[in-house]
Amino acid sequence: MVRPAQTARSERTRDALRQAALVRFLAQGVEETSAEQIASDAGVSLRTFYRHFTSKHDLLFVDYDAGLQWFRTALADRAPNESLIDAVHSAVMAAPYDAEAVPKIAELRSQELDPGRIVRHIRQVEADFAEVVEEYLTRDDTPAPGTDGRLRVTVTARCIAAAVFGAMEVWMRSDDRSLPELARLCRTALEAVAVGISGEE
Repeated sequence: MVRPAQTARSERTRDALRQAALVRFLAQGVEETSAEQIASDAGVSLRTFYRHFTSKHDLLFVDYDAGLQWFRTALADRAPNESLIDAVHSAVMAAPYDAEAVPKIAELRSQELDPGRIVRHIRQVEADFAEVVEEYLTRDDTPAPGTDGRLRVTVTARCIAAAVFGAMEVWMRSDDRSLPELARLCRTALEAVAVGISGEE
């Protein structure tokens, strides 16, 4: 069993590795950065590095992975009477984004990684994101498995996740990779889900 102190220490180590990788990647590029350099900058051994990440390329997704925990916390803190669209949008934008680093990391990811790998990783994070939304939707009332109520919760959570990550994919491919543009795209995508597939308001 993992103790809370171990979990907190492990998360601090992951954060240190994330920060060290971002600094190195932005300063000298991904291919010129080694896992040894990242570990050294974070003050840990190479063995510890590989306990947390399988390769330096995994660290190109830190903005997604780190943001998920922030999203979970921010969503749980939203007011109960707030609309789902407003709650999700506010929670997504509550993450402590580095306005300069996030667009640069998105650009590095598109330059350095095979598009298939990017899509696979994003789909996994999207599924995790949908689970967080599902937890939020069932916090006060959990529909029984196999019921229409459960189906509605699952479909809603997956549609919300698809909208947010669809907006992120469009943002990553656009010329304007600013955080205000990401916020606008997320809002537009979520409102499209709220309107429904028919497009009728």
